[in-house]
Amino acid sequence: MPEISVIVPVYKAEAFLRKCTESILSQTFSDLELLLVEDGSPDQSGALCDAIAAEDPRVRVLHKENGGVSSARNLGMAEAKGNYLAFADSDDWLPPDALELMYQALKAAGADSAGGAHYRVEPDGRSEQEKGALPAGTYGPDEIREGIVDRLLGQRLGKPGEVLNGFVWRFLFSAALVREKEITFDGAYLEDELFLMEYFCWSEKLAMVEEPVYYYLQNPASVTRRYLPDYMDTFTRFMEQKEALVQRFGLGGEQPLWRENSNWAGLLIAIGNEFAASNPAGLGEKRRRVKAICQRPEMAAAIAAIQPQDLGRNKQIVADLVRKGQFMPLSLLYAAKNR
Repeated sequence: MPEISVIVPVYKAEAFLRKCTESILSQTFSDLELLLVEDGSPDQSGALCDAIAAEDPRVRVLHKENGGVSSARNLGMAEAKGNYLAFADSDDWLPPDALELMYQALKAAGADSAGGAHYRVEPDGRSEQEKGALPAGTYGPDEIREGIVDRLLGQRLGKPGEVLNGFVWRFLFSAALVREKEITFDGAYLEDELFLMEYFCWSEKLAMVEEPVYYYLQNPASVTRRYLPDYMDTFTRFMEQKEALVQRFGLGGEQPLWRENSNWAGLLIAIGNEFAASNPAGLGEKRRRVKAICQRPEMAAAIAAIQPQDLGRNKQIVADLVRKGQFMPLSLLYAAKNR
């Protein structure tokens, strides 16, 4: 029985998979298994997974029909044999001591979970360290709720680096807790955020380290950077699930505007998505769609209730134009950016 199961969804990953898997299999903490969940990839990723498994007995490959990252992670969790779960994306990689750092901190604190910081890596190789969800230390249920769950719930606007992102790959999770509470992933986008919120509503103790435990590549081909024609349907489903968590765990008491805050954050993503260069629609149609999204009741309520401040420069310009209803300048701004 391995102590840690590392789950990696694999789809169109030929160019990155070797680097990712080598960083996991060469960890200073070796009592692990690596689950490669090949999600019906149309390239040779499946064959590459099998080749990697033939080289190391700690690797298992799960082949499945394409169903998206959530279904791939769920299958990995169902098949995992480890006491703890870690996640990685196939285009990213881990520092050599990442698992050992989190595992030792977890055991020393008697915690059920651990986490750390990460490196943000640009395509040209430049990297910048980003801080973890919480400073190094040990946290109990109330501190976890305030420091992670509440921030994921309603603190979605702010300066880059200050808003807590729902990155599951910088944590070590209790497999027993995940199974006991039947926590799963759902959806093709923002699924990490919901998973973290639910998991950390149950977690009793979290150990945080200050060191980076992950290299996050800003891959222009990733799902978070390409045009998603069904983004608004996905976001609506996300907000419904978030509402269900609020009702289930009694969240939101200190954040009466969590819905408006979350909708504003989703709106900014929706605008960037519609104006994406990979969206084949014409500029006028993109502008029409963005205006229609802003006029949806939940988005209009968010725009009326909150005036975002201290965003990054570009996001702040977008938010200010939206609040003024200036969609023509907004579309021209994106047109210039895409050139």
